[in-house]
Amino acid sequence: MADLSKLTIADARDKLRAGDVSAVELTKDCLAEIEAADALGAFVHKTPEIALERAAAADARIKAGDAPAMCGIPIGIKDLFCTKGVESQAASAILEGFKPEYESTVSQNLADAGAVMLGKLNMDEFAMGSSNETSTYGNAVNPWKIDDRELTPGGSSGGSASAVAADLCLAATGTDTGGSIRQPAAFTGIVGLKPTYGRCSRWGVVAFASSLDQAGPMTKTVRDAAIMMESMASHDPKDSTSAELAVPNFEAMLTGDIKGKKIGIPKEYRMDGMPEEIEQLWADGTAMLKDAGAEIVDISLPHTKYALPAYYVIAPAEASSNLARYDGVRYGHRAKLAAGDGIVEMYEKTRAEGFGPEVQRRVMIGTYVLSAGFYDAYYNRARKVRALIKKDFDDVFAADVDAILTPATPSAAFGLGEMKDADPVQMYLNDVFTVTVNLAGLPGISVPAGLDKQGLPLGLQLIGRPWEEGDLLNTAYALESAAGFVSKPSKWW
Repeated sequence: MADLSKLTIADARDKLRAGDVSAVELTKDCLAEIEAADALGAFVHKTPEIALERAAAADARIKAGDAPAMCGIPIGIKDLFCTKGVESQAASAILEGFKPEYESTVSQNLADAGAVMLGKLNMDEFAMGSSNETSTYGNAVNPWKIDDRELTPGGSSGGSASAVAADLCLAATGTDTGGSIRQPAAFTGIVGLKPTYGRCSRWGVVAFASSLDQAGPMTKTVRDAAIMMESMASHDPKDSTSAELAVPNFEAMLTGDIKGKKIGIPKEYRMDGMPEEIEQLWADGTAMLKDAGAEIVDISLPHTKYALPAYYVIAPAEASSNLARYDGVRYGHRAKLAAGDGIVEMYEKTRAEGFGPEVQRRVMIGTYVLSAGFYDAYYNRARKVRALIKKDFDDVFAADVDAILTPATPSAAFGLGEMKDADPVQMYLNDVFTVTVNLAGLPGISVPAGLDKQGLPLGLQLIGRPWEEGDLLNTAYALESAAGFVSKPSKWW
């Protein structure tokens, strides 16, 4: 059976159970696709030996009849997740050669469920970026192509998005601090789910901004996202922010019935200068949900306009604190020192060599806003704004709104290098529709809903109530069914 890597998780699970295909065959097909796809820059640490070993174990488990849904499914792991004995660099030169002696809780949960790790995936350095251009490994490339340009797969989970869209793996893990799962998913025509903050453990995931980071699945369909989400989520005593809540069977909640559900359309998301195609896609998505029986209501989230400034104070502040541990003393890169250099010079040289320009920029911003004279003016004020943004959502959900529909991104994928010389704020504007969800700790999902006039995928975002990922996934399932998006990139790599 050819093209096994093109299967969805749900289809592969059924074929594995029926004995139509083995996990080893499925894994070998994915490994062959990965070897032929170096032009995409998606996989940065390949682990074929681990993959084949886990696939063989999965086949034995399936034969024994005690296999969970993810058993035997080949996946990619974002380089932000620590994986025991395998390079885990967060795409940064400062962590070159770092092989942890422990496994992140999320990747361990997936391994325990029998999932097969094919390797580690490219990303923006320390998850800081919206285009996967800040990686020490070089750019990840979008498999979608419309001319001779290479397009961004989005960021920071660009390698994950590229690998899933190009059928190198059946699914991948991502992390989302300000849109890093949902924006790349929209740019590559796949599904990306950012769960409620605390649903997935952050233990063993290299920290960017601890109050915003959240792991989630990046998959080909909403059903696959539901299946993978159930394996990833768990209560974890090692993470103090992990929620002690039972993980439901998300797949069982996919009925597609959204009759009577209230879907909010926030007026503040109608941005000046928003491309007509995005506006049209949003209107089409609204009509699809209405046709499926949902009630459409206009809502207001009045503090939305302050979300980006608040995010770009809070996230760098937390990053500067988290990244202080990379000092050349305990692990990772250490700069060569000249005679007479002391510990201060070692810190300075190590960080100057190890951190890329975007990480340096954010660390400096974060250090500035936390400094004695500016803490109240910037950081404390941003925290108050964050509380107001969360209250906006609380008020809307208190008025019986079940989900909120917005665009996922302000544009389709752009060319790599096109924003290199622009003001960094232009790049930050890519997150304009997604950062509010992280600031409020809510679940959000990007669903591919159409193509722009050039033929590039566009996504719609649904935002749900806290801890109600099942309900959100069901609404996304109804939207996915109505949109009927089946386009795939043509293979050029």
